[in-house]
Amino acid sequence: MGILSGNPKHEPMHYGEIHQVWQFSMAAKGCISATELYRNHAGDRTLKSILGDILDQARLESKECDELLMHNGIMPAPALPARPEVELESIPAGARFGDPEIAAMIAADQSMGLVACSQVMGMSIREDIGALFAKYHATKAAISTRILRMNKEKGWLIPPPLQVKSEDLVKV
Repeated sequence: MGILSGNPKHEPMHYGEIHQVWQFSMAAKGCISATELYRNHAGDRTLKSILGDILDQARLESKECDELLMHNGIMPAPALPARPEVELESIPAGARFGDPEIAAMIAADQSMGLVACSQVMGMSIREDIGALFAKYHATKAAISTRILRMNKEKGWLIPPPLQVKSEDLVKV
């Protein structure tokens, strides 16, 4: 039996895993802060519901990653201060994020989160860490689908240039 052939939770983390888990936890804490801000600015009910789910997921990710780090003797990054709740009407119109802006920002953030999860899954040698980030990946994919659907339904999606097939272009 080798050093990495027992219970994964008792195996040491390699430096890449430590760095990635620490950084993911810090990113989750940043997501919590930003999402609390976005929630204050959002007016649309569907958007607010998705923001609540993103907030719950980011809190879970931060908690689980911090527990993993502490179990392995690594001090996690500190949490950011919570943002106070404010009424949407108290934010001046020129200083307020619009719902389409918020939707675009959270879509981009979830997309980057999917890439980060895939990277950790690919470089992990501890099976429990790979499985943890596969779980996060699946949740982010589901939330991303909800965001995409909402953006399409509300007319907020700004697609990249689309390929339009023309008879003139197809003829060879």
